[in-house]
Amino acid sequence: MDDDAGLPSLFDPEEAEEPWFLPPAGEEVGFTDPSRRPAQVSLVDAAGWRAAEAALASEVAELSFDFGRLTERTRLAGAGAVQRLALEEAASLSWWTGDRVGGDRLALWASYRIGATEEDGGGLIRTAWAARRLGAATAQGEALAAQVASVLGEEDRTDPGLIADVAAELEPLAGASTVTRGAALFHMWRSLDERPDHLRGLEAAVLGERLVGQGALPFLPLALTGFGALTASGSPEARLSAWITGAHRAVLAALMALERLHQWRARAEAATADLSGRTPARLIAALVAHPMLGAAQAEAETGASRAAVQRNLDLLASRGLVREVTGQGRFRVWAAKV
Repeated sequence: MDDDAGLPSLFDPEEAEEPWFLPPAGEEVGFTDPSRRPAQVSLVDAAGWRAAEAALASEVAELSFDFGRLTERTRLAGAGAVQRLALEEAASLSWWTGDRVGGDRLALWASYRIGATEEDGGGLIRTAWAARRLGAATAQGEALAAQVASVLGEEDRTDPGLIADVAAELEPLAGASTVTRGAALFHMWRSLDERPDHLRGLEAAVLGERLVGQGALPFLPLALTGFGALTASGSPEARLSAWITGAHRAVLAALMALERLHQWRARAEAATADLSGRTPARLIAALVAHPMLGAAQAEAETGASRAAVQRNLDLLASRGLVREVTGQGRFRVWAAKV
């Protein structure tokens, strides 16, 4: 007798099974009609941001007023002041992103191309990129998508479809202030999975700052006095409030820094009035434009020989106007004693 244990045999015919990816028989498949599909949830809470702007209207107005003062101050001070603020802002942002690039490293990179081959050289290159993008001239009247593409630059090769989608998401905020739109763009860009982690935060900050820029000053400083504007979370009102507070502190710090720089320049010009030639005046202008300056970069900006630049830098140091910050015998960097 055959003892059938109920186990299938290799020679038993197989039962036909329904493919696993088909719905069970009799079950209706949902959303077969495209018109019945749920609408895509927007990444920008336009109503929330508009309500936040209304609740913080006085703070937005105060920031806009002081930012206008800073813009006018940089216009009177010249392009060197804008470049200096961009370098200082980029260095501050690098501490927020974790790259921790100081002004001396930026100066060494600009003058001698030193530091990019080190283990943390990528952070130096990213910080230099941020300084260039922040200080670049702003084209008036551009659409948001064109502004984003212009700021990121050709070498970034960001997906143009992504930029168009971002601009479309921010379209409901078209009538809001640039302060609100800049904050919304910053938080939206930080949430994009399409961008690499090591670029997303820095790109978001640069884009948000550039969107608020106006006239002679193409960006709104955010990180000169801390990172509160960049680390806020929660409701749109909480994020906008932190954005305004951090930006206002940075704007006031920039105003005070430009005032000290103006006083230093007047003192330096008076202290070098007895010197002949154009090199001292050009060297003072270069020190105004850069928080820290290497000899090679000073040579390029003044048009003088390396020996003349070195001689004048030593002369300014002896008169208490500049200081050497590296303490090295080679590849030295100077800064104004502001």
